[in-house]
Amino acid sequence: MKIAISGPTGFIGTQLVRALSNKGHAVVPIGRREFNRGTRHLSMLLKGCDAVINLAGAPINRRWTRAYKRTIVSSRVETTRMLVSAVSQMRKSPKTFISTSGMGAFDTKGRYTENDVANAADFLGELTFDWESAAWEGETLGMRVVVFRLSLVLGQQGGLMGQVLTPFRLGLGGPIASGKQHFSWIHIDDLINAYLLALDNPRCRGIYHLAAPNPVNNLEFTRTLGKALNRPTLFRVPATLLKLAYGEGAEVMTSGQCIVSERLEEAGFKFRHVELESAIQAIVKSSTGSFSFNDFVDSRG
Repeated sequence: MKIAISGPTGFIGTQLVRALSNKGHAVVPIGRREFNRGTRHLSMLLKGCDAVINLAGAPINRRWTRAYKRTIVSSRVETTRMLVSAVSQMRKSPKTFISTSGMGAFDTKGRYTENDVANAADFLGELTFDWESAAWEGETLGMRVVVFRLSLVLGQQGGLMGQVLTPFRLGLGGPIASGKQHFSWIHIDDLINAYLLALDNPRCRGIYHLAAPNPVNNLEFTRTLGKALNRPTLFRVPATLLKLAYGEGAEVMTSGQCIVSERLEEAGFKFRHVELESAIQAIVKSSTGSFSFNDFVDSRG
């Protein structure tokens, strides 16, 4: 197939582009420069594409100033609208549109599957509602629309693990705040395979939660990673410190949602990494030998 991907240079995008290319698919990368040129330019890029995968989105682990919150919204909602608008200008539209969303659709109290109605009323709740609504417009153009709500993605080449492996290896790791907050997760290999399934299976449509069957909490994640690295995890990160550094954005780190998937397995998907311990062991093993103290010092400046 010929597949367009927005956000192709991020952690997930890089892995997905590689996987698709290895399977012989042609990939059309759509970066920020392409969006800046407008929907007419996007429609020309999408010409002949069988599918569009929308991964665009600015990082949320930043300080949430008023301006940056606008960036978070525009990088998700507006880019999704632009892609759908670009398709509306085409004589022959792609058959499949796979868009991204997040577990911020839910509050932090319950355990939620795809059959539960999104219930978060905060900034992330409104963001995911508008983000998903923009994607659903693709159905009016005759596309098969799939929305993936992502949990925390674990892999050795970036994402969360890319941020925490170094301090944990130095023995500086520890739980965030109380450590009781939910920690829904998925290994990058399973995430990539879910995208491949959605591309190949025309019966896949609607919302899917990309989350392993066994969510944990932040404290269990911390202890599991420390055990895998044979390092202590004594340095608890206070919530007050995070609030000073990230402002409102600290809420993302000190709270969490519990999501699991029912629909993926109903579609025939089989997780390779079901338990957190084996998933982390695989990541640590694959990254062994790639770390040195000099690398850590270099990364600081």
